[in-house]
Amino acid sequence: MVIPQPSSLSYEGRPFTLTPDVAISAGAHIDTAIVHNLAKAVEEVTGKPPRLGEGGAITLELPGDTYDLGVEGYELTVAEGGVKLGAVSPRGLFYAVQTLRQLLPEPGTAKPITLPGMKIRDKPRYGWRGAMLDVARHFFPVQDVKRYIDHIAAYKMNILHLHLTDDQGWRLEIEGWPRLTEVGGRTAVGGGEGGFYTAEDYREIVAYARERFVEVVPEIDVPGHTNAALAAYAELNCDGKPREPYTGIEVGFSSLCLGSPATDRFLADVVRTVAGLTPGPYIHIGGDEADATPPDDYRKFIEKVQKLVRANGKSMVGWQEIAAVPPAEDTLTQYWRSNVAPDDPLATVRNGGKLIMSPADKTYIAMKYDPSTRLGFTWAGYIEVRDAYDWDPAATIDGVTDKNIVGVESALWTETLSTMDELELFTFPRLPALAEVAWSPQASRDFAGFAVRLAAHGPRWTRLGIDFHRSPQIPWAS
Repeated sequence: MVIPQPSSLSYEGRPFTLTPDVAISAGAHIDTAIVHNLAKAVEEVTGKPPRLGEGGAITLELPGDTYDLGVEGYELTVAEGGVKLGAVSPRGLFYAVQTLRQLLPEPGTAKPITLPGMKIRDKPRYGWRGAMLDVARHFFPVQDVKRYIDHIAAYKMNILHLHLTDDQGWRLEIEGWPRLTEVGGRTAVGGGEGGFYTAEDYREIVAYARERFVEVVPEIDVPGHTNAALAAYAELNCDGKPREPYTGIEVGFSSLCLGSPATDRFLADVVRTVAGLTPGPYIHIGGDEADATPPDDYRKFIEKVQKLVRANGKSMVGWQEIAAVPPAEDTLTQYWRSNVAPDDPLATVRNGGKLIMSPADKTYIAMKYDPSTRLGFTWAGYIEVRDAYDWDPAATIDGVTDKNIVGVESALWTETLSTMDELELFTFPRLPALAEVAWSPQASRDFAGFAVRLAAHGPRWTRLGIDFHRSPQIPWAS
């Protein structure tokens, strides 16, 4: 039932019966958002808001260093007398609540509600458990992004990588550069309506994510994938002429005019603004598919941007092409090109850098499930649920082990996806599969067991209005 699979789960002791009169006990120092998250889950299944106060059968504990499971680990115990959730940090306690939510039955289940006696001790394999959402090819409003945050947080993912700029759209307001959104933000793939986030919109997304222990990593893709900016400001082009807005899906044709004073000022203002809006430690600078940028200029540019990001108090993340230059100690390289020789990530590792694992044939969930899938791509192959699940990040590239890897990230590109229903169809059920790859010990994972647990999530997704792919690999309940 629980996804991701816990590190340790044993069934022991007598069961606990959950009644409508159950109470929740939590110390005054425990984050009220965590308590309310749990209370909402309990109310959904009992039909009655639980009482909050002393002596509750469900208890939340933050007992300092009592638990040796790290900052994201937790312990959950179900016994005849009640349920106890404990951790050393609010983040760990939040994940304990997500596990309990999955153990509870669907609303409308016949009473009484009984949970078996059990003990779970759990912690993640990787610290970076990410989901990339492309809002540049098609724009998605704040409410859609919040809904996506809820989806990833439910499966203990802790990074929302927002791909904010590309050839087809510039989606974030930058002070002093109004045409980025006035011109660059008005387009989308296929000529549809664009859109952008104001600074206040972006802060709202960041705050919502942080309440759910998700860090937003903004991506400003440079020096390629920049046609929206080149259309907005003529001075960013070496010939001084603005580009036409672009609504197609080709890549590799655009480039900033590197080394010009206008480009340097643009980059400084954008990085400073994004850093100021983002409390998290990372800024993603893209760096991929810069085919229109001469290789020597590209290397000089990445070195310059890396220094610029660090000067603004952040660490740089980039797609694997940034390995053309030695990484700073805190720079992260995102591996994605699984269909070519992995020279770039190996160069990063040799230079002491760390990798985020996003092999396209496993994690690019904009790929079709099978030939009958109406939308999506096939350039990285078909990705069914088992393809997303059945791989080991530490056995993907020869010479790369867990010591070189910070985590795993899914990538949802939106060239063919323009509605929330379409996003969810391509996300579910592959995102839970990738969440388990990122969280659970490799030795404890097997697809047959995962498929059974995943099948139990179908009714929950239906209740939440999630349009999901009913994979033939999963024994869905009829």
